[in-house]
Amino acid sequence: MATSLICGCLTASLRSSGTRNTISTASKVLGGSAGLFGGHVSQLQPPHVQQQQRNLSLHEYMSIGLLKEAGISVPSGMVASSAEEAYNVAKQIGSKDLVVKAQVLAGGRGKGTFEGGLKGGVRIVYSPEEVREISSQMIGRKLFTKQTGEAGRICNQVFVCERRYPRREYYFAITMERSFQGPVLIGSSQGGVNIEDVAAENPDAIVKEPVDIVEGIKMEQAVKVAQKMGFPPALVNEAAENMIKLYNLFIEYDASMVEINPMVEDSSGIVMCMDAKINFDSNAAYRQKKVFEMRDWSQEDPRDRQAATADLNYIGLDGTIGCLVNGAGLAMATMDIIKLHGGTPANFLDVGGGATAHQVTEAFKLITSDKKVQAILVNIFGGIMRCDVIAQGIIMAVRDLDLKIPIVVRLQGTGHLTQTARALCSRSGRCWRNALTPFFGCVIKRIHGSALQAADDKSSVVFRHASGRCQSSDRCQSIKDLGL
Repeated sequence: MATSLICGCLTASLRSSGTRNTISTASKVLGGSAGLFGGHVSQLQPPHVQQQQRNLSLHEYMSIGLLKEAGISVPSGMVASSAEEAYNVAKQIGSKDLVVKAQVLAGGRGKGTFEGGLKGGVRIVYSPEEVREISSQMIGRKLFTKQTGEAGRICNQVFVCERRYPRREYYFAITMERSFQGPVLIGSSQGGVNIEDVAAENPDAIVKEPVDIVEGIKMEQAVKVAQKMGFPPALVNEAAENMIKLYNLFIEYDASMVEINPMVEDSSGIVMCMDAKINFDSNAAYRQKKVFEMRDWSQEDPRDRQAATADLNYIGLDGTIGCLVNGAGLAMATMDIIKLHGGTPANFLDVGGGATAHQVTEAFKLITSDKKVQAILVNIFGGIMRCDVIAQGIIMAVRDLDLKIPIVVRLQGTGHLTQTARALCSRSGRCWRNALTPFFGCVIKRIHGSALQAADDKSSVVFRHASGRCQSSDRCQSIKDLGL
């Protein structure tokens, strides 16, 4: 029940983002929290524990390139970084039926709108001159879709490719299914549309086939999926061969998801993958250098790059109370308690178990780069993490960043010495208060009551003693009065 509360509140809180969230539409059609196999999975499985990772998403043209290298049939096309280059690419392709696709890491491109008023990030054109004209209205401008929100995403490149005329469109994907502890093939006869809508309106149209990750995919499995998806008998084997190649790519590159929408039966009678979306497991970055060097940081929140450089697990949210916590579980619980008492977390930030004082300072830089943050909660339960290192990092941050917002700190566990914390605070010359208050029972509960007071234009750091006793009689001003 506690787990449900944590996961429910976190899901409701996390800001939606196409590049940050690597759970594809494919995985969402698996159905329910129980996953594809529902209650048939053994109840004796060990709990899954994983910290948030920045999984990699590639641009469409990059994914298409990987498919082509794997021997999978894809449309001919090239990427262009300028309108003139797009014009030359169109002439090189030599077809009058072309498609210009904005390379932006966000869903809903086709229905998006560019700065300047151009409608649609995927446009059908009929000449190299039209390619140049459309590209000039895409490149260097932001595209706004449902996923990007008001921030939009900059389009630095376009993918110019030949237009194909499919007889039928299908949906195919491979993703990891945790309840089975391995990959699952997902297919549908209804491709080229939002697969989530298909799953909601017609669940029987979704084909699911688990794959033993040790034995790998078998030809008979791929054939069965192709048949259920509705491929004509003459094309079943060709479709199955493409599925096997996609699965091999999925394994070879440590992908977390490969999605083809649509996979088509072409007018010339061949099976082609018209579009590709591939996400990769960031835990495999050390052995997938070729792929991870393709990362386009211009498509991601600058704070994500800063967090990656500092080796911090960070997700920006929309609240006013910054959070710095060690451990993903404790971080989620801290966010839940803030929500429980009417507050709104400004971020998820897990410093991990081996953070240095420098990393703590970098974490504060990340948190305070959000202008909405009006107070910071630091909640550390140190097992591996030393609390005195956290305290040193806080003092460095207060000094170096000239912080002038309230900071509430709970340090308990390894290296937690109240006198050390007091001494560090006193030596800093900036932390004018050393009030010790019970953290969750007193401070968090008073987020909308009387937790802290900022005064003399200085940062207020409140430390909590391990005993939980409030050892300061200083009167605290309501956070409501601070505008939180």
